[in-house]
Amino acid sequence: MTISVRNLVKTYNTTAVIKGISFEVAANEFLTLLGPSGCGKTTTLRCIAGLETISEGEIRINDRVVSDAAQDVFVPPNERHLGMVFQSYAVWPHMTVAQNVAFPLTVRGRKDNADDVKWALDIVGMGHLAERRPSELSGGQQQRVALARAIAGHPDLLLFDEPLSNLDARLRDRTRLEISRIQRELKVPAIYVTHDQTEALSMSDRIIVMESGNVMQQGTPDEIYHAPVSRFVADFIGSANFLNVRREGDQWFVADGTALRVHAQPQGDRDRPLSALIRPEAIRVERADPAAGAPADAPDLNRLRGVVTRSVFLGAYIEHMVEIAGKQVRAHTREAIAAGTPINLVFDAADCRLVDNND
Repeated sequence: MTISVRNLVKTYNTTAVIKGISFEVAANEFLTLLGPSGCGKTTTLRCIAGLETISEGEIRINDRVVSDAAQDVFVPPNERHLGMVFQSYAVWPHMTVAQNVAFPLTVRGRKDNADDVKWALDIVGMGHLAERRPSELSGGQQQRVALARAIAGHPDLLLFDEPLSNLDARLRDRTRLEISRIQRELKVPAIYVTHDQTEALSMSDRIIVMESGNVMQQGTPDEIYHAPVSRFVADFIGSANFLNVRREGDQWFVADGTALRVHAQPQGDRDRPLSALIRPEAIRVERADPAAGAPADAPDLNRLRGVVTRSVFLGAYIEHMVEIAGKQVRAHTREAIAAGTPINLVFDAADCRLVDNND
């Protein structure tokens, strides 16, 4: 493993903001720390970078211990051989693009760095703007300068602290693709911090979802999206519907008494509170037939009756709010459906998963 974080704890005064988390990052892996504001993801990144001292635990980079609270080991940031891109561009306004990229190399005593600067600027497509000042650049171009500065020293690890949050939506999309391309081209591991699920799903080899200083789940984007272990994770990744359910034997029912066919019976405590998770894109909408039930030849099909309460046009689809058993459920179609229309929401048992109701 390239990076190893073991039992990391970070406290400020008596408040623990990181609560004993552990994870590893493999060679060339793109790992994302995902979670809401205040969950501890940026603090974790800053501990890895050496911008924060740790209260407990150990951090290794390439089998080298860089932080160990028990042994009082602390390697300063400039000796950890990493590159970091911050949320703010953090470029010096009085320096040219080339001077900004060369600055950290110069500080480390590498005065003959013209080749490294040119290489880094060419990687991010900014070579032709080397003599420009930051005031002459767009926000996206300034962020590319920050990225070039991070990679100019050929680091062992790249760290990203919400680098796209100051860019507009279209520019975020383009820059996201560029960061992914560059990381894979350089074949260097990266840890990326964001609260944006789109960034996490589209860029990552693996995602760690955090909340209140804890790791809630880690896995591939597909695993996190399709097999969340809790309602919090399911709700934070993508759009999700939740229905209250009750168990009678091995059968599950929604509040109106309709039987619900689910992906799998949950393990563990049979009496713990659970919710049924259904993603809006898994739902098919059909006009309601009051006499219709699940077809006899489709035992794994769910059909829930509801009434459209509101519809919102979102371009690629129309999002309908449908009241089912006292809950509002979102379903997506391409056709308009008037409020008050009775409809059926149809979805496969494989698309209905039970998750811990921990909200």
